[in-house]
Amino acid sequence: MDPVIIVGAGPVGLTLALALARQEVPCVVLDEGPGKDEPRAARTVVLREDTVALVERLTGVPLSRAGAHWAGWRSMRRKQVMREIVFDGADPVPLHIAQHVLTGALRAALSGERLVKIAVESRLDGIEQESSGVTAHTRGPKGTWWRGSYLVGCDGPRSTVRKLQDIRFPGRTAVERHAVAALRTELPWHDEALLHRMPPWRMSGPSAGEVTARPLPDGVWRLDWLLPPGKDLVTPELLLTRIRETLAGWAGGTAPPYELLDTGVHTVHHRLARRWRADRVFLAGDAAHLLGALGTHGLDEGLRDADNLAWKLAVAWHHGPHDALLDSYQTERRAVVAARLRAADQALPLLRGGGGLRSYVPGSSRGHDALLTEGHLGHGQLGAPGTYADSPLAPPRLEGETPVDTPLGAPVTDVRVTAEDGTFVPLRDRLGRGALLVVLIAPGTGVWERKHWVSAGIMPRLAAAVTALPHPAELLVAESYPGAAAHTVLLVRPDGHLVTALSGVRPDDLYAAAEAAVGGPAKAQAEASASVGSR
Repeated sequence: MDPVIIVGAGPVGLTLALALARQEVPCVVLDEGPGKDEPRAARTVVLREDTVALVERLTGVPLSRAGAHWAGWRSMRRKQVMREIVFDGADPVPLHIAQHVLTGALRAALSGERLVKIAVESRLDGIEQESSGVTAHTRGPKGTWWRGSYLVGCDGPRSTVRKLQDIRFPGRTAVERHAVAALRTELPWHDEALLHRMPPWRMSGPSAGEVTARPLPDGVWRLDWLLPPGKDLVTPELLLTRIRETLAGWAGGTAPPYELLDTGVHTVHHRLARRWRADRVFLAGDAAHLLGALGTHGLDEGLRDADNLAWKLAVAWHHGPHDALLDSYQTERRAVVAARLRAADQALPLLRGGGGLRSYVPGSSRGHDALLTEGHLGHGQLGAPGTYADSPLAPPRLEGETPVDTPLGAPVTDVRVTAEDGTFVPLRDRLGRGALLVVLIAPGTGVWERKHWVSAGIMPRLAAAVTALPHPAELLVAESYPGAAAHTVLLVRPDGHLVTALSGVRPDDLYAAAEAAVGGPAKAQAEASASVGSR
């Protein structure tokens, strides 16, 4: 079987390569660059907790040492503190990290990976598809043809893959613009992110009256100034003046010493590819979508694309074509990103349109603040991870279904589980291996050795049901899970989304749910693939 070809060596492409390699799928990564990334302190990303766990699981590197978990969040309007949140460890905390540091960790993990080949200075210029595979041509010092089973375009906003497949990329240009600076300095608050609207000091040059400060390690901060609509030039002199005015305003009169590390202008576009799959070719990350207003960061969604697609490609690579399963990638991920874009496009006129919010929300400034905070912190409609409740992989209503605090199709909560070898591990550590996870909620098992309860009660019957499933599955045991009663059985996808929760051991329901989660019965998959091949 030919390897999967991944076009683009950014964080999404490298994450996908690692995720496939962990499931024993070989890959070729076509990198048009020299194989390393230019350090840019002002080019940073904010990742949600479960996305951080994904990267840490793949790389073995604790990203918290390379990035900054915010100690808190505060938002201000003029001189008034509108909201102040302290992160005490109970709630998920965003991680702020320089993109080149993240990419470096991924490259380091791939450097010793036997199943992944990175071809540097290889720029794609042609794709040919047939029923048995895909062929890509690259130009450069070692221009050649590459043969693959599937090809995934992770090659950014100007995606060559997308253009070669003639996939439209409609949307809006320059939804927002921000002047950006990364600098080392001391601010009046420590390790807290700040959103300051309508600051009381006068801003030089064009300004929409909003500045954000996000901490990075080693006393570095990224500052973003929202710019008004238009194409006003942000000169270096103007940006330096803006920095001094902002620091002086926060310090109460005199700007503290600072070291300027990097600057730039960040333009937010909102675009969504019409198709994310063209037979054996897929799109992921910025090649498939662009979003980023209101604190919603496109890279986090791109990493979720990679996590969703990797296990589905692995199933198809190991077990033959699974069109229903592969089609579900576009259905699930495109729906989630489309909903995020719609929410942002509906909120932006209220947030940026002056008095518009007053027509909808009593106490406009607080409503304004709540929407912005949700986006920046990854909560609510603007920021929370999407769910796949309407996925084609969702099973029909099952007789033994029981509610838990996690909605069906949503990412599961990370709890401590007992693995089959008797060790205690976080549930997220068992994801990304290609297997379904079956989690039994059994209070008290954490205080007894596994040998005392593995053959007692309902465990033998559940173990037999797991062995009989139509796809490889791992049986885990947890003492508790939010909202779950004792003897609840959870079925979890390889990417961590909840398939179903059952009350007790119900082999028929468990089998039906597992069969749906991998795209339907194997016989139907084979017949569908044969039908496609005969056209």
